Amino acid sequence: MSSRQIRYTLAALLVFMLLGTHGLAGTKVGEAVPGFTLKDLQGTVYDLSALKDRPMVILYFFDAASRPSQEFMLTMDSLTRKYQQADLMVWAITRSPKDAVAKFTKEAGSSFPILVDDKGISDLYDARLILPTTCIVGPGLTLLDSFQGGGKTTNVMLVRLAERTLQRNETHLAKAITGEVIKKDPADTSARMIAGYASLKGGDVDEAQKTFTALSNETGPAEVLGKEGLASVHAVKGEPDKALQLAAEVEQKAPDRGYVNVVKGDILYSRNDKAQAEAEYTKAVQKQAAEDFQKATANNKLGRLYASVGQYDTSRGLYDQAVKLDPYYVEAMTNKGLTYEKQGDWGKALDLYRQGQSVSREDVFALALAKRATEMMAIQGDAQRKERMDRLIKDLAERYRTQKKLAAKDEDTWTSRPMVLSFVDFQESGTLSERDGFSTVITSQLADQLNASGRVKVVERVLIERLLEELNLGSSDLADPETALRLGRVLAAKIMGTGSLIHVPGATMMSLRLIDTETSAIPKVFTSELAQATSLKKELADLNRDILATIMQKYPLQAYIVNVSDTQVMINLGTNQGVVLGTTFEVIEEQGVIEYKGRKLQAAPKTVAKLEVTSVEPDLAYCRIVEQARQVKRDDKVVEKIDPALIKG
Repeated sequence: MSSRQIRYTLAALLVFMLLGTHGLAGTKVGEAVPGFTLKDLQGTVYDLSALKDRPMVILYFFDAASRPSQEFMLTMDSLTRKYQQADLMVWAITRSPKDAVAKFTKEAGSSFPILVDDKGISDLYDARLILPTTCIVGPGLTLLDSFQGGGKTTNVMLVRLAERTLQRNETHLAKAITGEVIKKDPADTSARMIAGYASLKGGDVDEAQKTFTALSNETGPAEVLGKEGLASVHAVKGEPDKALQLAAEVEQKAPDRGYVNVVKGDILYSRNDKAQAEAEYTKAVQKQAAEDFQKATANNKLGRLYASVGQYDTSRGLYDQAVKLDPYYVEAMTNKGLTYEKQGDWGKALDLYRQGQSVSREDVFALALAKRATEMMAIQGDAQRKERMDRLIKDLAERYRTQKKLAAKDEDTWTSRPMVLSFVDFQESGTLSERDGFSTVITSQLADQLNASGRVKVVERVLIERLLEELNLGSSDLADPETALRLGRVLAAKIMGTGSLIHVPGATMMSLRLIDTETSAIPKVFTSELAQATSLKKELADLNRDILATIMQKYPLQAYIVNVSDTQVMINLGTNQGVVLGTTFEVIEEQGVIEYKGRKLQAAPKTVAKLEVTSVEPDLAYCRIVEQARQVKRDDKVVEKIDPALIKG
């Protein structure tokens, strides 16, 4: 071969390798990868199309007889064994002879399937000449990234995989992957930077500060990335002045870096300087030097700002760009869905919520909003149900305007009525949260959980929203406690739940007040810190338990004995009032008034028997007598006995 031919060959190979880091021949990033069906050595069939609903699949083409070609797979196998909860799917594909594959499988003991390519699939993925070739495949089997070659390319690819893992909120795995890279190359700036953001997103602020401080003490790009990360750390720690000072230093040293403008925008927004916040978010979107997850955040924040003033078309374009940069950005997906929801297009909203569910199955927002959209579409499709609701809304609105209360059904002031609770939207303040719909999701989730308990009936959110629309009342009107109470009384709700959400970088401070609509008393105020939207499931379950415990303690069930037989006692409460199997009651006997030095003192009721519910109907419950000091009789009063362990949580 002549020197000229050698130069042409090397040039062609270089072009081929460069293209390999951006996409496959004929398949661009964001497009669907070629489908295939292959078998492992045992003859088990693997069909790529079966993974279309998986958020991520890694296809690794390698040479079973080459140690450098096996490097990435061995690393990933080790990580998967260590982090078994991680949702990692790796398929190793090879054109090597079956005996070489069998030998490697025996020696490595891989937990991933190793598929024998006897159909030329490697050619479809440009994986014949250069091995290993790695393809990171995302939602809908679309190509996210592809890399060719081992050695240093392996580290580049691992860092990119760590970033993708960070986008999926798998912070522990992202740190583990970057840890493997740093172990091999302690000077890898990108790996250390991703590790810092993984610590920050995972709530380990001290570790993040340590990582970014070490970077900031170096020179060149490392210093800039370190100070950029430290600006975020100080913002999360509630030190805005330090964050702004570091942001200014980054802008001076690297004016094309955009993420510090997001940090500045958040601080300005929290200070109610929304015009300047918009200017900073706009700068962040326009600047090019940033990681994809940082650019996605900038687009999402600017989209949130436009959506808050009703510029939905503009906001949707920004949300689309955020998802293009970060295909796992469920926040932008649900935010876009909410723009359609606010315009009454529940079908498009539901499509986006389901898209969010496809990339993050446990996302509380996507789950709650999809359920709500499904219910709304069902109402719209049921003409009779819609007509009934329209009539009810008109009636309730008239009652609100004229201040008429719902008529009492009887004069029985002892027997408990169904415990009805109504939530109104929380007031939101602070920084601009990544997620729209915080109040909607929290109240919807709490309503579902409380309704499921059987003890509380929560007024349907759609009913409240329709009523507020009919009355032309907005969230600012509901900030007035008297307005909220009037609304609760009209809805026949005994308890109103309202409160505030204060968003700070990396967290949300929640305060929830329960208000008695009859007395205006506040039985309980709950406060908690929501670290991330992704962790809401546990925190809301804890809050639901505390609300139930408070209601049971402050409003124990009261009833009369309706009938007494040799084997059981009947009381005039049932599932409609929150009675469940195992509920215990005390039969009480009122004590007389004692006069002492001109004062009338009321003694506490005396317990004469204890009952336990063994069977329940809608308005009646049947109990066994656990113990009794005297014979129980018809018209005796009973009151629920609360387990102290429940009150303590």
